[in-house]
Amino acid sequence: MFQTRTKRARRRAAAVAAATALALTALAGCSDDGDAAGDDTAPSASTTPSKRPSETAGNPPPLPEALTGQKLSWEECGSPAPGRPELADRWECADMKAPLDYDKPDGETLDIALIRTRATEDDRRVGSLLFNFGGPGGSGVATLPNTERTFSTLNTFYDLVSFDPRGVGRSSKVRCQSDAEIEESLSLDLTPDTAAEEKEFLDDAKALSADCERKAGKVLPHVGTSDAARDMDLMRHLLGDEKLHYLGFSYGTSLGGTYAHLFPGNVGRMVLDAAVDPTAGSVAHAKNQALGFQRALENYLRSTGEDPAKGTKRITALLERIDEDPLPTSSGRELTEGQALYGLVTPLYSKSSWPALEEALEEAENGRGDRLLALSDSYHGRDAEGRFEASSHAQRAVSCADDSSRPAMADAKAVLPEFEKVSPVFGPFLAWDTAGWCADWPVPGEREDPEASAEGAAPIVVVGTTGDPATPFEGAERMAKELGEDVGVLVTFDGEGHGAYFASDCVQDTVNAYLARGEVPRNGLTCEP
Repeated sequence: MFQTRTKRARRRAAAVAAATALALTALAGCSDDGDAAGDDTAPSASTTPSKRPSETAGNPPPLPEALTGQKLSWEECGSPAPGRPELADRWECADMKAPLDYDKPDGETLDIALIRTRATEDDRRVGSLLFNFGGPGGSGVATLPNTERTFSTLNTFYDLVSFDPRGVGRSSKVRCQSDAEIEESLSLDLTPDTAAEEKEFLDDAKALSADCERKAGKVLPHVGTSDAARDMDLMRHLLGDEKLHYLGFSYGTSLGGTYAHLFPGNVGRMVLDAAVDPTAGSVAHAKNQALGFQRALENYLRSTGEDPAKGTKRITALLERIDEDPLPTSSGRELTEGQALYGLVTPLYSKSSWPALEEALEEAENGRGDRLLALSDSYHGRDAEGRFEASSHAQRAVSCADDSSRPAMADAKAVLPEFEKVSPVFGPFLAWDTAGWCADWPVPGEREDPEASAEGAAPIVVVGTTGDPATPFEGAERMAKELGEDVGVLVTFDGEGHGAYFASDCVQDTVNAYLARGEVPRNGLTCEP
């Protein structure tokens, strides 16, 4: 399934910050002993929802003093961004202990990796601002330092804080297969045409499930979004904040919505950018993405002066040719149809990348696959030596822990015509993927649909982009509605790309005004490009 994380938004931010946001950097020198970030008068930890138990995640028992009274030991991390030694004295790291199983809070614990930089003006400090940059599977510990220049205004008012959610990066990372095995999976036919290809496709998905159970079975039941939201409330307490102030992107909006549902009374100033549709299960989410990526592709085609219908037919024909006969590349690797699809998806995340898409398509139509393969590699975090980021495994682990639906191959075939109608280019892949995504997953999912109702919470600003490919604008409308009439505040960016904060000065100013000064924007505000 195409990722909902803001990896592409992070790339735009990295351009501003003159750093790459694709490299997930491991940090050393962090521990969980020593002095607390806050003082002894820190607010009490809410170990259960502040108004009602979650209909989707139960109501776990209170946390023990060993967790709510722990002291975070903040230590300098060194430079968290490659090639930027000047950051070494600005960032500090700590590990937070959280229960592996919130239903057994006195049992085994795991470490959640945190990173922060202090507010630059103590007399104007509001508190801590927690970030999640998307995924699931994205490392906040690696991403926040790479984007910190973009948040310099907010850093005046807040300690900027992010974390690796459980199962991600330094927080009990889920890594199920070797680089060679990942490479082999990407070479499969992701839109099978024969019974043999269908079997190979499904066998590969089942093999990943078995590998994840073997290598990460203990943590797999406990990496879901509800667990991560409870981790955030423990963070809030240990950071010394009465309310949680939060900026979430893409999947981070699901995490923020879940937090608001579980802890509405603890919501401070919260902004959700590139909102995931909280009313959609896995199949509906895949269909939403088919719509979003097709819409973005057609907008790209219009920008070149090409009729979208004719351009779609041209690209569909190209993919069919690649399916029959993969394209050669200078590296000696072949560009398969699946890799070509990922190569098409990658530049649609940002309008600034549309020229790269044009060049890659032209090259492919002339019989070479180098540019599309490079875009696909970028999407998957594959470096020149063939090493992959592990984020895709964490993404699947979180998604399958959340979602209880387990579509079978027959279900995928049933929705295939509908998906193809929505998007001749991306629909077939997304339809087939519904059957493979959680095939034989060893953990039953928590629920069919997310829950984001947050009655009694402070205003939550929801930002949607009309041309967003990965989280279509309709999802932002539904998120604002689901949060509640007096809670969700919708802000629209009438533009392109995944996420608006990095792309629009108007959106950035609006969000900063709310987070820094508490100025709630007008519901329905629209920002032009």
